[in-house]
Amino acid sequence: MLKTALKPRWIAGLILALVLSAAFVLLSQWQFGRSSQAETPTDPAIERVKPLTQTLKPGDFFHGSVADQMVSASGDYDAAKQVLVKDRLLNGQKGYWVVTPLKVDGAPVLKGAGASTVTYIPVARGWISDPGQATAPPSGKIQLEGRLVPSEAPIVDKTPEANVVSTLSVAELINRWGVSSYPGFVGASSEISDGAQVGANDSTALKPLHLKAQPAGDSVNWLNLFYALEWIVFAGFALFIWWRLVKDDYQRELEEREDETLDSQGTAAAALTMDEKN
Repeated sequence: MLKTALKPRWIAGLILALVLSAAFVLLSQWQFGRSSQAETPTDPAIERVKPLTQTLKPGDFFHGSVADQMVSASGDYDAAKQVLVKDRLLNGQKGYWVVTPLKVDGAPVLKGAGASTVTYIPVARGWISDPGQATAPPSGKIQLEGRLVPSEAPIVDKTPEANVVSTLSVAELINRWGVSSYPGFVGASSEISDGAQVGANDSTALKPLHLKAQPAGDSVNWLNLFYALEWIVFAGFALFIWWRLVKDDYQRELEEREDETLDSQGTAAAALTMDEKN
């Protein structure tokens, strides 16, 4: 079969098959590249501070379009309801988030059983390394700015501690506090009272969280991925067709040789018969 494959026409056919296969592989790479593309970059508008009351409504679902939005709100902290969220990392060190509910000025008041007369939002005010470092939140009217973040999922705490929770689950905090709340929380970046900054500071035990917008992930376009695999199949099929044509040509040569051998044998037998008769 090698002798058949080395015929000029099949060498030319092999070159053509290799060229087609290479083209199909390049097309496959192109489709594969398009199948995995970064999602739309983060909208820079989320860094422009918007009023919380115009961004999200209490009692509503937390819409993905407002996740990581910088917001502002004013109100008073309820120090009696302050909790700590454990197992939070800051610069590789494990500690606690200090979370205090803020009574939001101008927020809609929910109706129905269990609704409170004012609406709150949990505020992650900062990070501490030890529960003993937690102090009361600033009193009086607070002008808050921070990043709006969706609620975390609740986790069953097998070793519960007083005023310490495992996750910043708004639903869990609502049940704990017995109040109406927005369906998310704010990671504070600025807390101002009477014109002075009263929030977390790198020089105090309460460290700033510096929450950043979540980076855009990658999405997979399954149709393009299917096309990429399809082009790979085509590349293999081009080489298979060449191999099949060479094999068929080889089989024809074998059949022709067998026919020639049979014809020669038949002629020889006929000649031998004639000689015997004579």
